[in-house]
Amino acid sequence: MKAKNCLIFGGSGQIGRNLIRKLTKNNYKVTVVTRNIHQKSYIIKTQANAGYIDIVEANIFDEKKIRSLFEKTDICINLIGILFEQKKGNTFKNIHTIFPSLLAKLSKQYNLKHFIHISALGINEAKDSNYAKSKLEGEKEVLKSFPMATILRPSVVFSVDDNFTTNFMTLLNRLPIFPLYYNGDTKFTPIHCSDLTDIIHYVISNNIYSNIIECVGPEIITFKQILNKLLNLIGKKRFLIPLPLTLAKVNARLFELMPRPLLTQDQLRLLKYDNILSRKYKSNSEIGIPSIRTFDQEVKKYCFMWKEGGQFSTEKYMPNKNLKNKTS
Repeated sequence: MKAKNCLIFGGSGQIGRNLIRKLTKNNYKVTVVTRNIHQKSYIIKTQANAGYIDIVEANIFDEKKIRSLFEKTDICINLIGILFEQKKGNTFKNIHTIFPSLLAKLSKQYNLKHFIHISALGINEAKDSNYAKSKLEGEKEVLKSFPMATILRPSVVFSVDDNFTTNFMTLLNRLPIFPLYYNGDTKFTPIHCSDLTDIIHYVISNNIYSNIIECVGPEIITFKQILNKLLNLIGKKRFLIPLPLTLAKVNARLFELMPRPLLTQDQLRLLKYDNILSRKYKSNSEIGIPSIRTFDQEVKKYCFMWKEGGQFSTEKYMPNKNLKNKTS
């Protein structure tokens, strides 16, 4: 069988690296576009055997350069997204709206078999979030230009390569007190990165078109429960303190002064809304590919990096493995 060609934007991130391995193992040839080939290629090129992966350096808004890539591909996959805005064009509008629109138009012009766009879960409800509004507008532009596109809306994606569980475990390891925003009641359905890439591969191989699909893990977990699970996994005891909204806003403004903020005002607004199935669209389970990896089981595989003793720590030598974390 002739190998299909996939063009991937955002291939150096946690989803991209997992997806490259998945696709190339299943006889897909992959072209990955990166802004800095010297900085990123050493990571990307190790994800597949020679002959199955090609790395191209290009500015994602250089239409002339990326247009040539569409001439020899069958499938385009957009994984690019940002959690906070930066200078030099890295705005929500540019990344989440204008760029997906460009890819959709090129996919249509070159008669691609499929265009898959990664959006985000819960964006319909978060009307006061600039992140959510840019994602929604991007979806509209994609479907307007390429009606047969498939849009995936994942919940929080986690894995050993994420910026979610790893950042929280680092902070919980260092801080004696941790703030709970909105009392820690916000609900999430975290999905493991491998489950999400299984869904993407399933969509491609089963020719699933023209759908918005909500992608979730097998569990509904509150923000407070996530923190307690991480604390128990790394064997730490910390105070989880509900933070009044006024102080939380001040906290977010201060964090925004950092080059890579831990929390922004826009992210704080997003935290008001549950990140669970809306039931307005099909879910990954309803299309035939339920998530199977649970939060505790997967994080347990890499949490040793934050434990006393690291990879040599064992359950029986952890004096506080059954601790109940304090909450004020």
